[in-house]
Amino acid sequence: MKQLPRIVVFTGAGVSADSGIATFRDADGLWANYRIEEVCTPEALRTNRAKVIEFYNMRRKESLTKKPNAGHIAIAEMEQWADVCVITQNVDNLHEQAGSTRVVHLHGELMKLRSEANPELIYDINEGWEQRLDGRGEDGALLRPHIVFFGEDVPMFDIASRIVEQADILIIVGTSLAVYPAAALVLYMKNKQVPIYLVDPGTPNTSGISNPLTHIKERGAVGVPALVEALRREFE
Repeated sequence: MKQLPRIVVFTGAGVSADSGIATFRDADGLWANYRIEEVCTPEALRTNRAKVIEFYNMRRKESLTKKPNAGHIAIAEMEQWADVCVITQNVDNLHEQAGSTRVVHLHGELMKLRSEANPELIYDINEGWEQRLDGRGEDGALLRPHIVFFGEDVPMFDIASRIVEQADILIIVGTSLAVYPAAALVLYMKNKQVPIYLVDPGTPNTSGISNPLTHIKERGAVGVPALVEALRREFE
């Protein structure tokens, strides 16, 4: 039986930009009216809980209007002929909506809440988009967005690094490779002959990449389907 290629796809905000989800740097996105320090730090949650909860409620409400784009769908369709794992910096669930079955969220998930006292108590928001300000978990503690705030540890990083170690191909889509520790994942590739494909119209920081690198200067919705089709022809 032919062994399936192990393809790891590492995605950032750019893969969801074509679905209309704002990146940190968009001048007209949700972030434009907020400073990160006000809504995405542990200190902000302690000192202005209402503002933090309101911000993530708005992000959830917006996210419910978005759909996967051609990039998400092409990544999911690779599972038909490859062993695929997606590692994403994004907190949206567009990869899952597109059909990807193995998704590691480095920075948390927008449609989930967790206990402030016990990080392992995680709850899905199954209906609507709103977190109540006084919502509590079964342990009695207040709930918070299941988001890795700036300054907090990234609990899924070790799992993600072990996945990257085993990759036969690494595809990077829509990330500046400037946010750490996520950007350091490229350093965990044990086999320095494994090819890396970078799909991004800009100029991400590739100084840490020593593997063979192909930079496809296209948006995710354009570059990813073309790359996936080329790889499919190679492996099928």
